Amino acid sequence: MLKFLSRVRIEFNFLAECNARKAKESNPSCAVQVKRRTDDQPPKITVTFVNGVEQVYDATATPAQDIRNMILEKGQSLETEQMFRDAGESWPVIIPADELHQPAPDTKYSQVILF
Repeated sequence: MLKFLSRVRIEFNFLAECNARKAKESNPSCAVQVKRRTDDQPPKITVTFVNGVEQVYDATATPAQDIRNMILEKGQSLETEQMFRDAGESWPVIIPADELHQPAPDTKYSQVILF
């Protein structure tokens, strides 16, 4: 195959996001692995979160930015969960149904006058 080509460039948006300096600095111990496929299976991205949960994304139908956003949303949820656990609260937080329908307290604000 390659004898008919002068150059091959393979682009992976998500790989570029993972290899970015800022991403690597956020968690240097995160292992980024690239696997070359030789079968007819569609490309996929498999991530393992810090709590051990594994998530598989369809790389043919899901843009890299969407995968990034889904990971960030899950990450925020993990941070919130950890924050509650660190405070000694159980997770998930169960809010009684009667409290869900209570009116929210008025928000106080201070008036600022500019001259």
